[in-house]
This record gives sequence, C-alpha cells and structure tokens, in this order.
Amino acid sequence: MNSAPSDELFATDAYVHTFEATVDTVDADQRLVALDRTAFYPGGGGQPYDIGTLRWHDGDADVTRTRRVAERVWHAVAADQPLPDPGATVEGRIDWERRHLLMRTHTALHILCGVIWQDFAVAVTGGNMTPGTGRLDFELPEMSAELGRRLEQRINQEIARARAIAVEFVDRADADNDPALIRTRANLIPADIDPLRVIDIVGLDRQADGGTHVATTAEVGVVEVTGTQSKGRANKRVRIAVRDQGLPEDPSRT
Repeated sequence: MNSAPSDELFATDAYVHTFEATVDTVDADQRLVALDRTAFYPGGGGQPYDIGTLRWHDGDADVTRTRRVAERVWHAVAADQPLPDPGATVEGRIDWERRHLLMRTHTALHILCGVIWQDFAVAVTGGNMTPGTGRLDFELPEMSAELGRRLEQRINQEIARARAIAVEFVDRADADNDPALIRTRANLIPADIDPLRVIDIVGLDRQADGGTHVATTAEVGVVEVTGTQSKGRANKRVRIAVRDQGLPEDPSRT
C-alpha cells in the first residue's frame, strides 16, 4: 500500500484548517500563489474548492479560490490585496465553518451512495454539492417520493450508528480489481493516479474519493431528502440537505 503526497494535508487529515507553509511560486499576473504544502482542498469530484486567508509577517490576503493545475495546488488571491514573496512563511487558514459543512454534506452523499449500493447495486451517474445541500444521480429503473422517504430513513439510521470513517490509500492495480471501489458508471479516475485514495464508512460504504469527510457518521447531523426526480430512462436523481437538528415540521411527512 502506498501513501498520500505529504504536501496535500487535506488528503490525510480533513480537520487541519490552520497550517504553516512556505511560498513556493507567485504568479503576479494571475494573482496565484503555490505553497510547499497546503490544507486547502482544490475542488473535484463534485466538492467545491476551499476559501480562506493567507497571513505572513507584513501582510495578509483572502484566498478566493483554490484549484489544481498540472499537479500543483494554486491559491487565488483577491485582486485588491497584497501577494506574499516567494520564500515567505505564511499561515494558511481555511474558512472552517464552510469546509466542515462541506465535509458533512460529502459524507451524507456517501451514506446515500452506500445505501443505494447495498439495496440496488447500481452506479452513480452524476453528482454535485454546495455547503449543506447535494444531489446524486443513479442508474435506477424508477424513482418515487415513497422511495425518497425510505432513503431518508435509511440514511439517518446509518448516521445514528455512528460508523467510523477511515482514509486509505490503495495500489491502483488492487483497486481496479474491486468493482465496488469505483462507483461511477464510467471510470473517470485517470489510470495514472496511483495510489487511489479510498474513503471507508466502516461497514457501509468503501469507495475511491478525493474529497474531505467527517470522522464519524454521527457528525453529519440529520439528512433530509428534499427531492426525487427522473432525469431519464435509467437516470434518477436524489437531492438532500444536511440539518444541524431535527427536520422541520411538515404535515405531509406524517
């Protein structure tokens, strides 16, 4: 088994939201900064990028976007703010409230994926998320409001079980021999990504994924299925929302 790149802190510990790093490269024209290591997630797999701040001895600036280009993570700095010099030591600080809500949302989507896989063994055809809301599409033969209610119950049962969530790194050759690890209808993960990062919701769902997650399903909160929709003959959509507490009163749900 291989390990993650040591410069991508988000890959091994999603709870690192303040860190120290050295400025490696500055692109003044594009307002981009590359660091020797970072906890800012650059986006991918449906999860949005992180935002936050960089601070150094004589300045600070907002990170308005993070993205990966040619295997490097770049931090976009607001146009009206200073740039650090190459070689400067900076403190990176992620917008933790936003990141943690994305972590909860991403884990909730994996719980949904695990429930669908256990019950129907079908692939994911698409997905997306914002902080607190998300959706997944599946190759299901049919969809209904009743199925949505059943899925909501199942998701919250799995949350209540407080299942541990682990990060693993699996050799690509081993991962390719396990069809359950890559749940998309088409394998969209380039063959040269090795090792493959795997998120394991222990006892429920284990699949390749590059995003950030909470440490236990109990940390997700409460999930509401907010909508179900048919997007085609074999493409059915489930929308969810993550709540801090109980679901709102709704007479139609009784």
